[in-house]
Amino acid sequence: LCRLRVEGQAQPGAHPHAGRMRVAPLASAAMADLLNFVRGFLMGSADVVPGVSGGTVALVLGIYERLIRAIRNGANALWSIVRGRRAGLSEQLRTIDWRFLSALLAGILVAVVTLAALIEHLLEDEPQNTSALFFGLVAGSIVIAWRLVDNWTASYIGAALVTAVAAFALLGLRSDEITDPGVVLFFGAGAIAIVAMILPGLSGSFILVTLGMYKAVLGSVNNRDLGMLLVFIFGAIIGLAIFSTLLDRLLLDYRAITMAILIGLMTGSLRVLWPWPDGTETATLSSPQSPTVPLLLAVAGFAAVVALSRLVGRPALEKLRPASGD
Repeated sequence: LCRLRVEGQAQPGAHPHAGRMRVAPLASAAMADLLNFVRGFLMGSADVVPGVSGGTVALVLGIYERLIRAIRNGANALWSIVRGRRAGLSEQLRTIDWRFLSALLAGILVAVVTLAALIEHLLEDEPQNTSALFFGLVAGSIVIAWRLVDNWTASYIGAALVTAVAAFALLGLRSDEITDPGVVLFFGAGAIAIVAMILPGLSGSFILVTLGMYKAVLGSVNNRDLGMLLVFIFGAIIGLAIFSTLLDRLLLDYRAITMAILIGLMTGSLRVLWPWPDGTETATLSSPQSPTVPLLLAVAGFAAVVALSRLVGRPALEKLRPASGD
Protein backbone atom coordinates (compact mmCIF):
# COMPACT_ATOMS: atom_id res chain seq x y z
CA LEU A 1 0.00 0.00 0.00
CA CYS A 2 2.99 2.29 0.27
CA ARG A 3 4.50 1.71 -3.17
CA LEU A 4 7.21 4.22 -3.99
CA ARG A 5 8.66 5.08 -7.36
CA VAL A 6 11.46 7.25 -8.74
CA GLU A 7 10.19 10.42 -10.39
CA GLY A 8 13.17 11.59 -12.46
CA GLN A 9 16.31 13.48 -11.47
CA ALA A 10 16.50 16.45 -9.17
CA GLN A 11 17.03 19.77 -10.91
CA PRO A 12 20.23 21.75 -10.29
CA GLY A 13 19.99 23.78 -7.12
CA ALA A 14 17.00 21.84 -5.86
CA HIS A 15 16.73 20.15 -2.47
CA PRO A 16 19.01 17.04 -2.36
CA HIS A 17 16.00 14.73 -2.05
CA ALA A 18 13.82 16.52 -4.61
CA GLY A 19 12.60 14.23 -7.37
CA ARG A 20 14.22 11.21 -5.75
CA MET A 21 11.18 9.50 -4.36
CA ARG A 22 7.47 10.20 -4.29
CA VAL A 23 4.57 8.24 -2.86
CA ALA A 24 2.66 6.94 -5.84
CA PRO A 25 -0.87 8.29 -6.21
CA LEU A 26 -1.95 4.68 -6.53
CA ALA A 27 -0.95 4.03 -2.91
CA SER A 28 -3.03 6.84 -1.45
CA ALA A 29 -5.97 5.93 -3.68
CA ALA A 30 -5.80 2.31 -2.53
CA MET A 31 -5.70 3.43 1.10
CA ALA A 32 -8.73 5.65 0.51
CA ASP A 33 -10.59 2.74 -1.11
CA LEU A 34 -9.75 0.47 1.82
CA LEU A 35 -10.88 3.09 4.33
CA ASN A 36 -14.15 3.64 2.49
CA PHE A 37 -14.69 -0.12 2.34
CA VAL A 38 -14.29 -0.30 6.12
CA ARG A 39 -16.68 2.63 6.51
CA GLY A 40 -19.20 0.82 4.34
CA PHE A 41 -18.75 -2.35 6.36
CA LEU A 42 -19.51 -0.45 9.56
CA MET A 43 -22.57 1.15 7.94
CA GLY A 44 -23.81 -2.21 6.68
CA SER A 45 -23.28 -3.75 10.11
CA ALA A 46 -25.47 -1.05 11.63
CA ASP A 47 -28.17 -1.36 8.98
CA VAL A 48 -28.68 -5.05 9.77
CA VAL A 49 -29.76 -4.23 13.35
CA PRO A 50 -33.29 -2.91 13.99
CA GLY A 51 -32.91 0.46 15.71
CA VAL A 52 -29.43 1.33 14.40
CA SER A 53 -28.94 3.48 11.31
CA GLY A 54 -26.14 3.34 8.77
CA GLY A 55 -26.65 7.09 8.43
CA THR A 56 -25.64 7.46 12.08
CA VAL A 57 -22.37 5.65 11.34
CA ALA A 58 -21.75 7.84 8.29
CA LEU A 59 -22.31 10.92 10.44
CA VAL A 60 -19.85 9.77 13.12
CA LEU A 61 -17.26 8.82 10.48
CA GLY A 62 -17.45 12.26 8.86
CA ILE A 63 -18.72 11.16 5.44
CA TYR A 64 -22.45 11.89 5.74
CA GLU A 65 -22.71 14.95 3.52
CA ARG A 66 -20.32 13.52 0.95
CA LEU A 67 -22.51 10.42 0.81
CA ILE A 68 -25.74 12.39 0.38
CA ARG A 69 -24.20 14.58 -2.33
CA ALA A 70 -22.85 11.57 -4.21
CA ILE A 71 -26.25 9.89 -4.07
CA ARG A 72 -27.92 13.12 -5.21
CA ASN A 73 -25.64 13.34 -8.24
CA GLY A 74 -26.36 9.71 -9.05
CA ALA A 75 -30.10 10.34 -8.72
CA ASN A 76 -29.92 13.25 -11.17
CA ALA A 77 -28.16 11.08 -13.73
CA LEU A 78 -30.68 8.29 -13.18
CA TRP A 79 -33.63 10.61 -13.82
CA SER A 80 -31.99 11.83 -17.03
CA ILE A 81 -31.63 8.24 -18.23
CA VAL A 82 -35.23 7.38 -17.30
CA ARG A 83 -36.53 10.44 -19.18
CA GLY A 84 -34.32 9.72 -22.18
CA ARG A 85 -32.51 13.06 -21.88
CA ARG A 86 -29.00 12.68 -23.31
CA ALA A 87 -28.07 16.35 -23.23
CA GLY A 88 -25.63 16.88 -20.39
CA LEU A 89 -25.82 13.23 -19.30
CA SER A 90 -22.10 12.61 -19.71
CA GLU A 91 -21.36 15.65 -17.53
CA GLN A 92 -23.78 14.40 -14.87
CA LEU A 93 -22.13 10.99 -14.89
CA ARG A 94 -18.73 12.62 -14.35
CA THR A 95 -19.99 14.43 -11.25
CA ILE A 96 -20.79 11.12 -9.52
CA ASP A 97 -18.19 10.06 -6.93
CA TRP A 98 -17.96 6.56 -8.41
CA ARG A 99 -14.89 5.39 -6.55
CA PHE A 100 -16.20 6.49 -3.16
CA LEU A 101 -19.64 4.95 -3.74
CA SER A 102 -18.24 1.68 -5.12
CA ALA A 103 -15.94 1.07 -2.15
CA LEU A 104 -18.67 2.07 0.31
CA LEU A 105 -21.28 -0.15 -1.35
CA ALA A 106 -18.89 -3.10 -1.43
CA GLY A 107 -18.32 -2.76 2.31
CA ILE A 108 -22.07 -2.51 3.00
CA LEU A 109 -22.86 -5.60 0.93
CA VAL A 110 -20.10 -7.67 2.55
CA ALA A 111 -21.34 -6.67 6.00
CA VAL A 112 -24.97 -7.52 5.22
CA VAL A 113 -24.11 -10.91 3.70
CA THR A 114 -21.62 -11.95 6.38
CA LEU A 115 -23.31 -10.55 9.47
CA ALA A 116 -27.02 -11.10 8.81
CA ALA A 117 -27.04 -14.60 10.30
CA LEU A 118 -24.90 -13.56 13.29
CA ILE A 119 -27.07 -10.55 14.13
CA GLU A 120 -30.21 -12.67 13.74
CA HIS A 121 -28.72 -15.20 16.16
CA LEU A 122 -27.70 -12.55 18.72
CA LEU A 123 -31.09 -10.82 18.60
CA GLU A 124 -32.82 -14.13 19.25
CA ASP A 125 -30.46 -15.60 21.87
CA GLU A 126 -29.06 -12.46 23.56
CA PRO A 127 -31.70 -9.77 22.98
CA GLN A 128 -30.99 -7.70 26.10
CA ASN A 129 -27.21 -7.66 25.78
CA THR A 130 -27.29 -7.00 22.03
CA SER A 131 -29.78 -4.16 22.40
CA ALA A 132 -27.82 -2.66 25.28
CA LEU A 133 -24.62 -2.56 23.22
CA PHE A 134 -26.33 -0.80 20.33
CA PHE A 135 -28.16 1.51 22.73
CA GLY A 136 -24.74 2.72 23.86
CA LEU A 137 -23.54 3.08 20.27
CA VAL A 138 -26.50 5.29 19.32
CA ALA A 139 -26.25 7.32 22.55
CA GLY A 140 -22.61 8.03 21.79
CA SER A 141 -23.54 9.02 18.24
CA ILE A 142 -26.02 11.58 19.58
CA VAL A 143 -23.24 13.23 21.59
CA ILE A 144 -21.01 13.39 18.50
CA ALA A 145 -23.82 14.77 16.32
CA TRP A 146 -24.71 17.38 18.95
CA ARG A 147 -21.28 18.96 18.45
CA LEU A 148 -22.01 19.54 14.76
CA VAL A 149 -24.43 22.38 15.56
CA ASP A 150 -22.40 25.33 16.89
CA ASN A 151 -25.18 27.60 18.13
CA TRP A 152 -28.08 25.78 19.75
CA THR A 153 -30.94 28.28 19.73
CA ALA A 154 -34.32 27.74 21.38
CA SER A 155 -35.88 26.90 18.00
CA TYR A 156 -33.26 24.25 17.26
CA ILE A 157 -33.66 22.66 20.69
CA GLY A 158 -37.44 22.76 20.29
CA ALA A 159 -37.24 21.09 16.87
CA ALA A 160 -34.99 18.36 18.27
CA LEU A 161 -37.31 17.73 21.24
CA VAL A 162 -40.49 17.64 19.14
CA THR A 163 -38.87 15.26 16.66
CA ALA A 164 -37.57 13.04 19.47
CA VAL A 165 -41.02 12.78 21.08
CA ALA A 166 -42.71 12.11 17.73
CA ALA A 167 -40.14 9.45 16.81
CA PHE A 168 -40.46 7.87 20.27
CA ALA A 169 -44.23 7.58 19.85
CA LEU A 170 -44.23 6.41 16.23
CA LEU A 171 -41.55 3.78 16.83
CA GLY A 172 -43.83 2.13 19.34
CA LEU A 173 -46.10 1.10 16.47
CA ARG A 174 -45.51 -2.33 15.03
CA SER A 175 -47.35 -4.64 12.69
CA ASP A 176 -47.43 -8.42 12.58
CA GLU A 177 -44.90 -10.13 10.33
CA ILE A 178 -46.16 -10.70 6.78
CA THR A 179 -45.90 -14.31 5.70
CA ASP A 180 -44.88 -15.06 2.12
CA PRO A 181 -44.81 -11.43 0.82
CA GLY A 182 -44.90 -10.89 -2.93
CA VAL A 183 -42.86 -8.81 -5.36
CA VAL A 184 -44.83 -5.60 -4.80
CA LEU A 185 -44.28 -5.72 -1.04
CA PHE A 186 -40.53 -6.34 -1.46
CA PHE A 187 -40.30 -3.40 -3.86
CA GLY A 188 -42.23 -1.08 -1.54
CA ALA A 189 -40.26 -2.20 1.51
CA GLY A 190 -36.99 -1.41 -0.28
CA ALA A 191 -38.18 2.05 -1.34
CA ILE A 192 -39.27 2.97 2.20
CA ALA A 193 -36.48 1.31 4.18
CA ILE A 194 -33.66 2.90 2.19
CA VAL A 195 -34.84 6.36 3.20
CA ALA A 196 -34.49 5.36 6.85
CA MET A 197 -31.09 3.78 6.24
CA ILE A 198 -29.53 7.09 5.21
CA LEU A 199 -31.20 9.12 7.97
CA PRO A 200 -29.24 9.20 11.23
CA GLY A 201 -31.38 7.77 14.00
CA LEU A 202 -33.99 6.15 11.77
CA SER A 203 -33.23 2.48 11.26
CA GLY A 204 -34.07 0.88 7.95
CA SER A 205 -34.20 -2.50 9.66
CA PHE A 206 -36.68 -1.22 12.21
CA ILE A 207 -38.84 0.25 9.46
CA LEU A 208 -38.90 -3.27 8.01
CA VAL A 209 -39.98 -4.54 11.44
CA THR A 210 -42.75 -1.92 11.51
CA LEU A 211 -43.87 -2.94 8.01
CA GLY A 212 -43.81 -6.60 8.99
CA MET A 213 -41.10 -7.33 6.39
CA TYR A 214 -37.94 -7.68 8.52
CA LYS A 215 -37.88 -11.48 8.81
CA ALA A 216 -38.84 -11.91 5.15
CA VAL A 217 -35.99 -9.67 3.92
CA LEU A 218 -33.44 -11.13 6.37
CA GLY A 219 -34.53 -14.62 5.36
CA SER A 220 -34.00 -13.75 1.69
CA VAL A 221 -30.45 -12.60 2.50
CA ASN A 222 -29.64 -15.76 4.47
CA ASN A 223 -31.26 -18.02 1.85
CA ARG A 224 -29.60 -16.17 -1.06
CA ASP A 225 -32.98 -15.53 -2.75
CA LEU A 226 -31.50 -13.35 -5.49
CA GLY A 227 -34.80 -12.68 -7.26
CA MET A 228 -36.52 -11.07 -4.28
CA LEU A 229 -33.32 -9.32 -3.23
CA LEU A 230 -33.03 -7.70 -6.66
CA VAL A 231 -36.62 -6.48 -6.39
CA PHE A 232 -35.85 -5.05 -2.94
CA ILE A 233 -32.67 -3.37 -4.25
CA PHE A 234 -34.53 -1.87 -7.23
CA GLY A 235 -37.12 -0.41 -4.88
CA ALA A 236 -34.31 0.98 -2.74
CA ILE A 237 -32.71 2.66 -5.77
CA ILE A 238 -35.98 4.38 -6.67
CA GLY A 239 -36.61 5.54 -3.10
CA LEU A 240 -33.05 6.77 -2.75
CA ALA A 241 -33.20 8.71 -6.00
CA ILE A 242 -36.32 10.56 -4.89
CA PHE A 243 -35.27 11.35 -1.32
CA SER A 244 -31.55 12.15 -1.63
CA THR A 245 -32.13 15.31 -3.67
CA LEU A 246 -34.48 16.70 -1.02
CA LEU A 247 -32.14 15.87 1.86
CA ASP A 248 -29.13 17.38 0.10
CA ARG A 249 -31.06 20.62 -0.47
CA LEU A 250 -32.11 20.75 3.18
CA LEU A 251 -28.52 20.27 4.35
CA LEU A 252 -27.35 23.05 2.03
CA ASP A 253 -30.06 25.63 2.77
CA TYR A 254 -31.29 24.75 6.27
CA ARG A 255 -28.32 22.98 7.76
CA ALA A 256 -28.64 23.69 11.48
CA ILE A 257 -32.37 22.98 11.79
CA THR A 258 -31.97 19.84 9.65
CA MET A 259 -29.18 18.59 11.91
CA ALA A 260 -31.32 19.34 14.99
CA ILE A 261 -34.18 17.28 13.53
CA LEU A 262 -31.79 14.41 12.71
CA ILE A 263 -30.49 14.48 16.29
CA GLY A 264 -34.09 14.34 17.48
CA LEU A 265 -34.65 11.25 15.33
CA MET A 266 -31.59 9.60 16.84
CA THR A 267 -32.77 10.38 20.36
CA GLY A 268 -36.30 9.09 19.78
CA SER A 269 -34.93 5.92 18.17
CA LEU A 270 -33.40 4.87 21.50
CA ARG A 271 -36.84 3.48 22.37
CA VAL A 272 -36.30 0.65 19.90
CA LEU A 273 -33.03 -0.36 21.56
CA TRP A 274 -34.14 -0.22 25.19
CA PRO A 275 -32.97 -3.67 26.36
CA TRP A 276 -35.86 -4.57 28.64
CA PRO A 277 -37.86 -6.71 28.53
CA ASP A 278 -36.75 -8.32 25.24
CA GLY A 279 -34.62 -5.92 23.27
CA THR A 280 -35.90 -5.11 19.77
CA GLU A 281 -38.61 -7.78 19.98
CA THR A 282 -41.07 -5.51 21.77
CA ALA A 283 -41.97 -1.84 22.05
CA THR A 284 -42.93 -2.29 25.71
CA LEU A 285 -40.56 -0.56 28.12
CA SER A 286 -39.82 -1.85 31.61
CA SER A 287 -37.17 -1.65 34.32
CA PRO A 288 -34.17 -4.01 34.28
CA GLN A 289 -34.11 -7.26 36.22
CA SER A 290 -30.36 -7.94 36.02
CA PRO A 291 -28.80 -4.74 34.65
CA THR A 292 -25.07 -5.25 35.27
CA VAL A 293 -23.95 -6.83 31.98
CA PRO A 294 -26.28 -4.78 29.73
CA LEU A 295 -25.18 -1.55 31.42
CA LEU A 296 -21.52 -2.44 30.96
CA LEU A 297 -22.15 -3.22 27.28
CA ALA A 298 -24.01 0.08 26.84
CA VAL A 299 -21.09 1.97 28.38
CA ALA A 300 -18.68 0.05 26.14
CA GLY A 301 -20.72 0.95 23.04
CA PHE A 302 -20.83 4.61 24.07
CA ALA A 303 -17.06 4.66 24.67
CA ALA A 304 -16.40 2.93 21.34
CA VAL A 305 -18.22 5.66 19.41
CA VAL A 306 -16.42 8.45 21.27
CA ALA A 307 -13.07 6.71 20.68
CA LEU A 308 -13.92 6.25 16.99
CA SER A 309 -14.77 9.93 16.63
CA ARG A 310 -11.40 10.83 18.14
CA LEU A 311 -9.68 8.38 15.80
CA VAL A 312 -11.41 9.99 12.82
CA GLY A 313 -10.26 13.29 14.25
CA ARG A 314 -11.60 16.81 14.35
CA PRO A 315 -10.76 17.60 10.69
CA ALA A 316 -13.36 15.08 9.46
CA LEU A 317 -15.99 16.51 11.78
CA GLU A 318 -15.07 20.07 10.89
CA LYS A 319 -15.97 19.30 7.27
CA LEU A 320 -19.52 18.75 8.44
CA ARG A 321 -19.77 22.20 10.03
CA PRO A 322 -21.20 25.17 8.14
CA ALA A 323 -18.69 27.61 6.71
CA SER A 324 -20.33 30.49 8.52
CA GLY A 325 -23.47 31.64 10.22
CA ASP A 326 -26.17 28.99 10.11
